[in-house]
Amino acid sequence: MITAIVLIKTSVDRIPEIAEAVAALDSVSEVFSVTGTYDLIAMVRVAKHDDLADAIPGRISKIPGVEATDTHVAFRTYSQHDLEAAFAIGLDG
Repeated sequence: MITAIVLIKTSVDRIPEIAEAVAALDSVSEVFSVTGTYDLIAMVRVAKHDDLADAIPGRISKIPGVEATDTHVAFRTYSQHDLEAAFAIGLDG
């Protein structure tokens, strides 16, 4: 699974509608409304690199009100949930 973090600039007056449209896409697992330079951050998860082209410039960037995107592809994922699961292996209870 390939994970991309997509920073999205939008029309400020349409942030909730744009966030909902992005979140409705199959490859998007979460969308966060944030402060700072960007308005939204989307977590995109796909099976192969070619699917990123379909998901980001092919779909996210074409949503009306999306002004720009900046994509970061994750090399490796670390999460508290994964660490807890690893430490719980073999424990009863």
